[in-house]
Amino acid sequence: MSEAASLARIARKLGRELDRLEWTTPSHVYNPLDYAWDGYGEYLRRFGDGAGRVLLVGMNPGPWGMAQTGVPFGSVGMVRDWFRMEPALAHQLPMQHEKYPILGMYCHRDEGSGKRLWGWARERFGTPEGFFERFFVWNYCPLLFIGKGRNMIPSQLRAAETAALGALCDHALERAIHVLHPAAVVGIGRFAEQRLQRVVGERMAVTYLPHPSPASPAANRDWPAMADAALAPWLPVRERAGKA
Repeated sequence: MSEAASLARIARKLGRELDRLEWTTPSHVYNPLDYAWDGYGEYLRRFGDGAGRVLLVGMNPGPWGMAQTGVPFGSVGMVRDWFRMEPALAHQLPMQHEKYPILGMYCHRDEGSGKRLWGWARERFGTPEGFFERFFVWNYCPLLFIGKGRNMIPSQLRAAETAALGALCDHALERAIHVLHPAAVVGIGRFAEQRLQRVVGERMAVTYLPHPSPASPAANRDWPAMADAALAPWLPVRERAGKA
């Protein structure tokens, strides 16, 4: 079985298991692995194959990124214009918060983190194929949480919810690592870094890459330079030399 097919099986299983969990902290939970599988499945088919790459692990979907397109960090503009994808949504959508509608490719808001991450990749590699030859991106948690009218991150859930979520997502991440045999693992943000360290233990070193969120003052100063520095060992030589 190919890596892409194996990753699809892992993701499908994770999606089903997460659907069985119960929530009290968030008022709304979106699972793109259900309603946006068209985009996620195409992402895996096109870019999931290839062992020995660098695995970049994000936290969970943003409301205007993967929650709309199914693609990790999948800002609509980048998915349409760079990935050349036009994924469709399922007919049945989850209960939605009025501030965070699921509009798919008709969403006109940008996911700042995705625009920044994939914008950096486009600048450095030119094509998605060039980037994915060396890297692959996996979100630790595929769920979007909304509570009190705001986007929530997984660490804001109640302890019991965090434990149940973590058990499933840790297992899926461990299986993805087994499939991909990555040359290195990178946590995008502290949460992802900590979960990666929990999963890999002493087997691998975990590299830290600051999260590209516009909510981060540090990332807003010059996130592309941070990415260049953190990922320098795995960039093409001409990139490490300043595109000489």
